[in-house]
Amino acid sequence: MIRRAVLIVLGLIWLGPTYLLIVNASRPPESYDPARAWAPSADFALLDNFARAWESAGLGESLASTALYSVVSPALGVLIGALAGYTIVVLRLRHGFWWFLLLFGGTVFPSQMLLVPLFVGYSDAGLYDSRLGMILIYTAINVPLAAFVLRNFYSGVAFSVFEAARMDGASTWRIFWRIYLPLATSALAAVFILEFTFIWNDLIFGLTLTQTAEVRPVMTALAGLMTDVYAGTPVPVGLAAGLVVSLPTVVLFLATQRLFARGLSLGSV
Repeated sequence: MIRRAVLIVLGLIWLGPTYLLIVNASRPPESYDPARAWAPSADFALLDNFARAWESAGLGESLASTALYSVVSPALGVLIGALAGYTIVVLRLRHGFWWFLLLFGGTVFPSQMLLVPLFVGYSDAGLYDSRLGMILIYTAINVPLAAFVLRNFYSGVAFSVFEAARMDGASTWRIFWRIYLPLATSALAAVFILEFTFIWNDLIFGLTLTQTAEVRPVMTALAGLMTDVYAGTPVPVGLAAGLVVSLPTVVLFLATQRLFARGLSLGSV
């Protein structure tokens, strides 16, 4: 009983911020009062607040761009990471461990260290404020995690599988595409979900590498909603926009939680 009670209390504390977000995002802007933030409002204005945010910040174009980044970049990232893991483990690349360290070593450095070189490089290359540029940087950031998970997964697959396929005359590419890639479906899905969530919630690269509404990610647009550019935006409007925009990642995790857990466990062989 004590353990259950403690878990219930901790769960309520953890859900406290979520409750505040929902209650105040659903409140009419004119009735917002920080002193009454915990008290629910009799009027439900969540959709009206979101519609107002949609018009003020131009969220439609940002959502379309974010959906593009969040699907294309993780897909490319997991494919390249799977190829890297396959090459290092299955094809037994010479000095493969050191190649893996070189590939994964970039994650040691904070993302903030990359901002200035990226900004300068993107400006010189004509990739600044372009969807192609955002897809490239998100893909590059996602590859090391995919390579790490897939390298661990392929290390647990018997090498005799590769030898048998080679004896049957299959090429290395065909073995990867028809045998090793399908075997790693759960691990690929888990990495894809993680990377989708990271890109959807990204703010720092969007602020640094984008400028126009049709290119910038949605979290950057939400940040702009509360700045001087949109001075006077009511708090419930900003909260409503943040709540609705965060729903895709929540729905994705709830719909794929079993696949996600199974993929991570397989990737840690």
